[in-house]
Amino acid sequence: MHNILVVDDDNDMCLLLSRFLSRNGYTVATANSGQDAIAWMKKNTPSLVLCDFRLDDMTGTELLGKIKEAHPAASVIIITGYSDVKDAVEVMKLGAFDYVTKPLFPDEILLTIKKALSDEPKDKVVAKPSAAGTTTSSAKAKNTNSGQYIMGDSPEFAVIIKQIDLVAPTNFSVIIYGESGSGKEAIAQQIHQKSKRSNKPFVAIDCGALSKELAGSELFGHEKGAFTGALNQKIGSLELANEGTIFLDEIGNLSYDIQVSLLRVVQERKIRRVGGIKDIDLDVRILVASNERLWDAARAGKFREDLYHRFNEFSIDVPALRDRTNDIMLFAHHFLNVTNAELGKNVKGFSAEVTNIFNNYIWYGNLRELKNVVKRSTLLTDGDLVEAKSLPFEISNFSKLQFELPAPAVKKDNTQPGTNNQGSFENKLKSANMDAEYEVILNALKQVNFNKSKAAKLLNVDRKTLYNKMKQFKEFNVE
Repeated sequence: MHNILVVDDDNDMCLLLSRFLSRNGYTVATANSGQDAIAWMKKNTPSLVLCDFRLDDMTGTELLGKIKEAHPAASVIIITGYSDVKDAVEVMKLGAFDYVTKPLFPDEILLTIKKALSDEPKDKVVAKPSAAGTTTSSAKAKNTNSGQYIMGDSPEFAVIIKQIDLVAPTNFSVIIYGESGSGKEAIAQQIHQKSKRSNKPFVAIDCGALSKELAGSELFGHEKGAFTGALNQKIGSLELANEGTIFLDEIGNLSYDIQVSLLRVVQERKIRRVGGIKDIDLDVRILVASNERLWDAARAGKFREDLYHRFNEFSIDVPALRDRTNDIMLFAHHFLNVTNAELGKNVKGFSAEVTNIFNNYIWYGNLRELKNVVKRSTLLTDGDLVEAKSLPFEISNFSKLQFELPAPAVKKDNTQPGTNNQGSFENKLKSANMDAEYEVILNALKQVNFNKSKAAKLLNVDRKTLYNKMKQFKEFNVE
């Protein structure tokens, strides 16, 4: 049975998740702080940790590092508000499996947990070694027939497709630049599929998730007894990708020592397992990706310049989703089809209002954020079309939340002296009170990253009262 650790400083949230997950057959422990979670993990081994990004004593980023140090095999799912999406994307680079946004929905979080705990997620197939040994959990050969990847239809992406067609038949190393979640791995997949190695392994590695201590073993493999805990021989990711393609995402996160070893692989096309005495011939195409310019990193002393030049035989820039708006609805419909299949639903599309919202929102998390929003809104949709009421508050109200509430306009009172203006005065007072109330609610929501439960506590009202108050203002777009 899988052990799940729930970490949240909201005791009610811990209690609700504990009961819900226990009813679904999981063994659940809870912790109200990062330190409590660390103390629990010293005595227990979690299969998965469900962690709030903002804890009282540390951030999700800090706790993620502690979890990966103590239990590298444990999956971590971050709970976050939509205003934290940029931070959540950074946490993904450090090894989190996924993130879910508040408010939490049972079907959504249960689906994410099942995927995280699955040995072989639906869209990933573990690469099989040709020799005895075990595979690394970080090394996944994506099933290119799964339909999980599509190419964009914007003019910007048309340029990328031409570049892919140009470089794919060669054996060039390629650097793919782009923000997290912009589709760099999909580009690498396409290069592999259009190459002469398409029927050979494709192995993807997130270098940001590799600790300094384990990176050598993950990439190069190790022999039995090479170090404490090396109970069996392990085939490294580079060897798994032999004759095929290896994709090294966030290559700039590798330590200097690993960069030196990788340079030897590129130059001599040989590897040696950790603790081994024999060189192994290697024929592998190397594709790398980074969200920062490697030349700038090299000049700053963070990346080996000679390794950069070895990789920089060709480069592709993937624009952020916000810079290729023609692609937004193309991907939205793709993610809708995928979610319909997962949830057994038949939502046919998006309303005109939702389409307008999607096209004007700044997708900080790029395709990953869009996919999560579509999944959630599809889950909440009962009709044929996704409506704005099914979107997260921060998405549907994005344009309004970019600016502070302006001061109410004061109209000049032209009432003649001596006339009865009592009704007019009462209307003005009511309007002023409503304006002030709206501003107080909005500021409270912003202060707690739009967590309605915490906003209710901050305003000293219960959540239902806050929800009813929000419904009075059409700007909040709640049903």
